[in-house]
Amino acid sequence: MKKHLYIALVIVAAFAAAIGTFAAVAPDDRPGTSSVRADPAGDAKVLRDSSHRLTSPQRSELTLVEFLDFECESCGAVYPAVERLKEEYGDRVTFVARYFPLPGHRNGELAARVVEAAARQGRFEEMYDKLFRTQAAWGEAQESKEDVFRGYAREIGLDMTRFDADLDAPATAERVRLDRRDGLALGVQGTPTFFVDGEQIPLPRSYEAFRALIEQELEG
Repeated sequence: MKKHLYIALVIVAAFAAAIGTFAAVAPDDRPGTSSVRADPAGDAKVLRDSSHRLTSPQRSELTLVEFLDFECESCGAVYPAVERLKEEYGDRVTFVARYFPLPGHRNGELAARVVEAAARQGRFEEMYDKLFRTQAAWGEAQESKEDVFRGYAREIGLDMTRFDADLDAPATAERVRLDRRDGLALGVQGTPTFFVDGEQIPLPRSYEAFRALIEQELEG
């Protein structure tokens, strides 16, 4: 009982932190700041065939899409709750992650390319988890964390020659840019931003509120 109460308190605290530090799109002129420069897509879609699914239920009753930035503290704070929702509803709900690196984060775009390079070897979710679980160790830095990310790639067993090539490939940057272009056209102004069955929703204020929203949608 105490363990479940502790987990609940951690998740509530995470949502409170996410709401308090919601990261928004804004220009950033700091030297060295890296970001994907992208115009809104003319044919924007909340979900594309190429979008990364975190769950693939045999009979999906609902689709939850998150536009996220791996360096965003708000996304990191919500991550444990999303993981718990996946555990509870992964057999009924399709959870999708889409890249939306923000201009103010030095390593946000690089982190997205790192995850996409891992995805090219079928290891999207492993790197997705790794970056969120280690965010405190590399986030908010003013210098490139490419060496740190390469270390993570080794840890999860990636072919490093292929990883390095994919990390710098124009197609990888374009894949990240596609997600961002869709997000901009869909009105995404910060991260995390969630869509449920194609409709943008306000960030729930607690895990229980998020769970109740999913339950309501499934019942409806």
